[in-house]
Amino acid sequence: MASRRLTHSKALASGLSAVRWAATPRQSMAVAARRTISSFVAGEPEKPSMKTSLPGPVSQQKIAKLTEVFDTRNVSLLTDYSKSIGNYIVDADGNVLLDAFAQIASIPLGYANPALIKAASTPEMVNAIVSRPALGNFPPVDWAEVLASGLLCAAPKGLDKVFTAMTGSDANETAYKAAFMWRRQQERGGYDVDFTAEELASCMNNELPGAANGLSILSFKGGFHGRLFGSLSTTRSKPIHKLDIPAFDWPQAPFPSLRYPLDQYAAENAAAEQASLAAVEDLILNYHNKPAAVVVEPVQSEGGDNHASPAFFRGLRELTAKHNVLLIVDEVQTGVGATGRFWAHDHWDLPTPPDMVTFSKKAQAAGFYYTNPELRPNKAYRQFNTWMGDPVRALLFRAIYEEIEKHDLVKHTADVGEYLFNSIESQLATQYPEQFTNLRGKGMGTFIAFDHPDRDNFVKKVKGLGVNVGGSGESTVRLRPMLIFEKAHADILLEALSKAASS
Repeated sequence: MASRRLTHSKALASGLSAVRWAATPRQSMAVAARRTISSFVAGEPEKPSMKTSLPGPVSQQKIAKLTEVFDTRNVSLLTDYSKSIGNYIVDADGNVLLDAFAQIASIPLGYANPALIKAASTPEMVNAIVSRPALGNFPPVDWAEVLASGLLCAAPKGLDKVFTAMTGSDANETAYKAAFMWRRQQERGGYDVDFTAEELASCMNNELPGAANGLSILSFKGGFHGRLFGSLSTTRSKPIHKLDIPAFDWPQAPFPSLRYPLDQYAAENAAAEQASLAAVEDLILNYHNKPAAVVVEPVQSEGGDNHASPAFFRGLRELTAKHNVLLIVDEVQTGVGATGRFWAHDHWDLPTPPDMVTFSKKAQAAGFYYTNPELRPNKAYRQFNTWMGDPVRALLFRAIYEEIEKHDLVKHTADVGEYLFNSIESQLATQYPEQFTNLRGKGMGTFIAFDHPDRDNFVKKVKGLGVNVGGSGESTVRLRPMLIFEKAHADILLEALSKAASS
């Protein structure tokens, strides 16, 4: 491990780090006031510090001004990024919060990470910022090397090509397009078969045979895949995402609704997963708009942190392969180490890799990985836009990946996640069973969630105590720490959860 990690070990030995959180059921829970030292970012605050309620007077004033020109109804924290550092986020009033939500799971290495600042200061990065290329037409001379040294170093097992995009929604949309074009080329008779005159003319009127109106993407109830038109038609998490937007007639299958603790409901959960797989196969065979692909999240994040077993996903892979349907694994939120594996689908031990894996968020870049050359369209300009991704983000990801590897952050996250999950399970869920129900995420790094009967008020209390957490679904509290989140930070989080539960 790196020298900073060794320095941290010496600090632990000298008693400077926070005492590990523990408590006896029904007793008050307090953490001894000891110094928290980050192994990864120098200058991180010792602990949260709350000067005002949220939002404070300065935040309220600035939000009111911002409202004149920008929709602020979604604002959670008006942030001063010049003061945020490491695992801590600072608002306009100087409130310092431990951030266990990380910009909706999209910050990998903390705020003001020195390695990323260094990468952002290079001539290579400056050039990419001020002379941004239209990558499809005018790629930089070193674009192959940039991809090979970053995004492709991190490629999922069995996938060796990448299509770069702008956002997670964009990544999914372009993956869907690749699936449709692949399927239509098969129906034409092969990758090199050209289009007919009728296809070329009819597609301009959004009609068959040029417009593939008889094809679809199969998704799952509770899934979230973005808010653009194609991705929105596969999003099934909340009505507010979809109201008033025209949608494609695409199928949805039930996602298994597991019961917890898992070991107490093994038979029921296995039956639920088999029922879901049977529904998938029925839709593949019988839905009137035939699925070209199935898209699935390893954990349904926006839909309430819904999990399924590796056996379920192996069954899904086998079904899609059996029926010549592509499998798209949406790793926009789960990818890049948060689940204790670099890619969450690494937990599944699949017989063959997914056909495409989409990514964004913690990668800071976006796009999809694949290996089949026929997923690259047979004609130029079929998968194309002005930017086709961003070299700035590819360069940033390269620095992120190097830091993850240098500090073994995937294993680190797995270890911290085990500590955090076990502490919630053995202490909080025991002392406050009605407030920590359906605890899930065991063995999934820090990708942990539980249900609370008064979720929104509970989250507000936790934030008021100086810890930023989030929600999803109807009643879920979800934890999304950064990869540099340590056990000492977990102690602070656990104390805040305990105080919120007892208040």
